[in-house]
Amino acid sequence: MFYVSLMLDYLKNYMKTRLTYRADFWIEIITDLMFNGLNLFVILVLFQHTPFIGGWSEMQMLFIYGYFMVPYGIFTTFFNLWGFTERYIVKGEMDRVLTRPAHNLLQLMLENLDPASLFSALAGFIVMVYAWVHLGVPMAWYDPIVFIVMVVSSVLVYAGVYVSLTAIGFFSDAPTGILPLVWNFQNYGRYPVTIYNRTLRIMLSVVLPFAFVGFYPSAFFLDRANWAWVVLATPAVGLAFFAFGMWIWNVGVSRYRGAGS
Repeated sequence: MFYVSLMLDYLKNYMKTRLTYRADFWIEIITDLMFNGLNLFVILVLFQHTPFIGGWSEMQMLFIYGYFMVPYGIFTTFFNLWGFTERYIVKGEMDRVLTRPAHNLLQLMLENLDPASLFSALAGFIVMVYAWVHLGVPMAWYDPIVFIVMVVSSVLVYAGVYVSLTAIGFFSDAPTGILPLVWNFQNYGRYPVTIYNRTLRIMLSVVLPFAFVGFYPSAFFLDRANWAWVVLATPAVGLAFFAFGMWIWNVGVSRYRGAGS
């Protein structure tokens, strides 16, 4: 209850701050939606020249991309830590965070909440429903439950990868540029990994498993006979990478010695 009340308080403060500048709030939402809309437009243009890409149809691609947007929107809402090193390590704000009773990572998440990103998740869900209807895929009674489990697991994959990379700031305060590189790499997860070469498939499935934030969970709903193993693999990968990310984070916090003078 302590953390729930804390989250509600931070959310209230966020809304008060953002709604003071309503135009900026809506511009951010519209910009995010336009960016995702441009990616969808590219997919639609590609399918004007070919009926299939790697054996996947236009509606199947739209479904995969729609799913990809859902966990990504939720992830960026709660794990908006892109400026962590500059703000909390270089400027010393981590000292303040560590003097408070809430868990340090959770407090950072709450301080940097970005609920506007949930509109991207909503847009992705709408794209999924649109593609699902046009594909005529039958829905089983357990599909909503599986969908929730998959989305949570995909968010954990994101969190595990980016929390571990963010924790690099505890070991080096020099900008490494690795986060933008990984962010660009994650976009490969919004397309079927079967269209890539073997090396890239291994990278997306094992090293930086972004295939589990887009393609694999979507493939289960599109062709569950061949992708049933995803139901167990996706939660396992999500939990494993999140545990690894938290381990790296805790090691980094234990090494932190303050901003100094």
